[in-house]
Amino acid sequence: MPPNGHAILSASSANRWLHCPPSARLGESYEDKGSDYAAEGTDAHSLCEYKLRKALGQKAKNPTKKLSWYSEEMEDCAIGYAAYILEQVEAAKQTCADPVVLIEQRVDFSRWVEQGFGTADCIVIADGTLRICDYKHGLGILVSAEDNPQMKCYALGALELFDGIYDIDTVSMTIYQPRRQNISTCELSKDELYRWAEEVLKPTAALAFAGDGSYLCGEWCGFCKAKHECRARAEANLSLAQHDFKLPPLLTDTEIEVILSRVDELVAWASDIKEYALRQAVSGKEWNGWKLVEGRSNRKYTNEAAVIQAVSEAGFDPYEKKLLGITALQKLLGKSRFDELLTGFIEKPQGKPTLVPESDKRPAMNNAKNDFMEENDNE
Repeated sequence: MPPNGHAILSASSANRWLHCPPSARLGESYEDKGSDYAAEGTDAHSLCEYKLRKALGQKAKNPTKKLSWYSEEMEDCAIGYAAYILEQVEAAKQTCADPVVLIEQRVDFSRWVEQGFGTADCIVIADGTLRICDYKHGLGILVSAEDNPQMKCYALGALELFDGIYDIDTVSMTIYQPRRQNISTCELSKDELYRWAEEVLKPTAALAFAGDGSYLCGEWCGFCKAKHECRARAEANLSLAQHDFKLPPLLTDTEIEVILSRVDELVAWASDIKEYALRQAVSGKEWNGWKLVEGRSNRKYTNEAAVIQAVSEAGFDPYEKKLLGITALQKLLGKSRFDELLTGFIEKPQGKPTLVPESDKRPAMNNAKNDFMEENDNE
């Protein structure tokens, strides 16, 4: 693994500081406390690195025993990631006899971003196409490679190393997110990437490094250390909260559409404020009009083995029988045997209707209006 370091304008946070340049400096005074999600992601990356090095015939030490978050799911994800990278290497061999595969490669894009560097999960260098792949273990947010600034920064750093050695004209950037069944790839020409770097990345990074520019609130606020106390975010959400929320029929369609476009951010901001206030209260801060109380809790056994023994000796069965879930049964039987025995007993009900922006890649459901139109067309 390359040495760790902290970049003020890191590739991983580029989506935030490119939209909101002052946030880069605003977050400097906050301690990086980490999270369970980040720790799990770090473990997953370590396992992916090991699986890929082994698949490529490189020496690697199995990290499994040291991984706090290791699971069968993580194992499957890492195996799938390594297999995917091998497919990319084979594709690269179509145009280049000796493609180079770099794993956990530190890249430098400081030509455009002051002190800009990052670590790319995997880079496959070959004549024609430079391939960048980034593993995402997260389950919550679907990550797209389309116009992804983190991936573009990695690609720029890789070009700094290899553009003069290989005849590269195209950059292919892939997000591999197995727990969301998401493999997202975006391709653009090298010239397009360099143009973005000069026209967008470089001037915005200069503003961000200096702590200048305008605050702008959006989905990227969720990854900002100052999100709980940011005044710009508060003002943006309070302005929405001041809407006259009467019954929907009394609002115009345009007003409802405006609210829909921003209501998720309002809810996220309100949740962040509550979480911050609770943490401060636990640490001793007193909020006027509020107090800490003990929340609801559930009873639990202090010694399960002793409970099992006591109930069994009394002549009762302390266990309940429950059918394994579909995923667990598929692992137990193996995919082919599972399909052979149970395909006829499996169905996938239609998901609950969810209202999302038009940019969402999922196909639109039929609504009552469309169903009516289709019925009339068939008559």
